[in-house]
Amino acid sequence: MQLINAIWSYRAFIAGSVKREFQSQYNGSLLGALWLVLNPLAMVLIYTLVFSQVMKARLPGMDDTLSYSIYLIAGITTWTFFSEVVLRSTTTFIEQANLLKKAVFPRISLPIIILISSSINFVIIFSIFMGFLVVIDRVPGLVLLAFIPLLLLQQLIAIGLGLLLGTLNVFFRDIGQFTTIMLQFWFWLTPIVYPASVIPDWARDILFTWNPIAPIVQGYQTIVLQQQWPDWTSYYPQLILGIGLFILSYTLFRKLSADMVDEL
Repeated sequence: MQLINAIWSYRAFIAGSVKREFQSQYNGSLLGALWLVLNPLAMVLIYTLVFSQVMKARLPGMDDTLSYSIYLIAGITTWTFFSEVVLRSTTTFIEQANLLKKAVFPRISLPIIILISSSINFVIIFSIFMGFLVVIDRVPGLVLLAFIPLLLLQQLIAIGLGLLLGTLNVFFRDIGQFTTIMLQFWFWLTPIVYPASVIPDWARDILFTWNPIAPIVQGYQTIVLQQQWPDWTSYYPQLILGIGLFILSYTLFRKLSADMVDEL
């Protein structure tokens, strides 16, 4: 409750920081905020042209060449949303050291600002992805709503992990470098570029047991390709992990928050 009150009290500061972040990204560029649309649009077009038209890539059991592009984009866009929050939260307290030393505000606002700005970026990218599905007549329909709880679950894990690593990174600077490498391995250990069906059964069992993001990403891919609702009961481990991570990270953050400025 104290966390929610602190965020609400400084909502104007958080909103202003998010706005300034977007303005700083495109300040001085000729096309300005239009790049928010052009970048993800280019990604969708490149993946579609390269994998469906040039490489003729196909998913096992699916004949059409667009399926792999849809599979890839659904995985990469959601993974990018996850990894962006984790990676930026890990370094935010160090990057904002001057602000933390000079201004008085709830320090928890910094990862919240990252979460909001990343969410806005994701909404833009996801809207373009949906526009692409409309053009190729592959809109999943009402089952698309299943993205919402899956994204909430994914980002609960992301903000919990990001806050934990961000707090530790203030005191142990190797954490930031470690996180970058960890996310690279994590990406390739998640069935985003390759379908889970191509790896051996024993490896798939390990991967889906110990990689909490793998079942979530597979849920997105199942929604857009097979128009099926996820089996919600299979996501209890991710829910428990997300809640546990957030409680652990917030408890650690509150305990070490007072010493952060001295370390920065």
